[in-house]
Amino acid sequence: MAGLAGALVVFIPATRLLKGGGVGGFEHQPVMVKEVLAGLRPRAEGRYVDCTVGGGGHAEAILRAGGPSVWLLGCDRDPAALEAAATRLAGYAGQWELRLGSFERVDEWLEAASCDGAVADLGVSSHQFDTPGRGFSFQQDGPLSMQMAPGEGPDAADLVNGLPVDELARLFEALGDERHARRIARAIGQERARNPIRTTRQLAALVERCVPRGGSKVHPATRVFQALRMAANDELGALERGLRAVWRVLKPTARLVCITFHSGEARLVKQFGTELARSYEAPEGVDVPELRRPRCPRLGWVTRRPLAPGEAECRANPRARSAQLRVMEKLADESGSNESSHGEKP
Repeated sequence: MAGLAGALVVFIPATRLLKGGGVGGFEHQPVMVKEVLAGLRPRAEGRYVDCTVGGGGHAEAILRAGGPSVWLLGCDRDPAALEAAATRLAGYAGQWELRLGSFERVDEWLEAASCDGAVADLGVSSHQFDTPGRGFSFQQDGPLSMQMAPGEGPDAADLVNGLPVDELARLFEALGDERHARRIARAIGQERARNPIRTTRQLAALVERCVPRGGSKVHPATRVFQALRMAANDELGALERGLRAVWRVLKPTARLVCITFHSGEARLVKQFGTELARSYEAPEGVDVPELRRPRCPRLGWVTRRPLAPGEAECRANPRARSAQLRVMEKLADESGSNESSHGEKP
């Protein structure tokens, strides 16, 4: 087993670990906890992965449900999240390990086919949104950063000020579904020629000038900020690689629970599941029935249609409204042997 159970692999100064609700104000309300537990089915002596541990809400629920013999690996790209999770999980000494990094590296940290389940909550935490210095939101002014792993690669300001206008437009269209992408990109190009765009309010005001709100409750910069955040963190690329890595460490009969918050994430999760659930193989890029080769399906959908949070949860936590939860079960190992049947619906 890589690392030490119950200890952080990254160094965290003890003075920054706070008692109670988090570290340095880090707060994140986990969504659909009951549904996660119903899909994951934590059991005694089980081994689980929280792919995006955040403040540790889902991780704590899994450890509590599985009892004193359960073990969990949690990983996150945000050091502040790991600090908060370490505090929250302090009462479960010896039952967890935390890793700083993307879950696309989980197969480096764990042995193949060694885990009984995994959860990936792909949302951005309230702490990240509500901390001006992180630059995720235009509600308060702050540096145009948006990095989940601070200092890792180009940030949103680098993209806004450095990408060609045509490439910016394609980014806003592809990752933000922004209808006015080209108009916004041209306005950015004109503005940055005079003054670099460095803050969240500066960018939000620019977008609002060229795409007036027109009475809508949604700020016109919302989709632009989403697209920049996804690009700055390579969210879709990390998700695609992460799903494959997590799948390799799961045992047959293990389950993967994914919570998505926008169409790009949901599409990738569905594509991943659909491919592994097929009972045939076909040449790459070609799906002609005559060329199909039979194979053993490697995945079974536990929830063919995504689950949504209930009304009470949405009232208590409005940011949960766009959540969609999908559960899939691993049916076969990498050699193709089928060792389980479809699981019951949670």
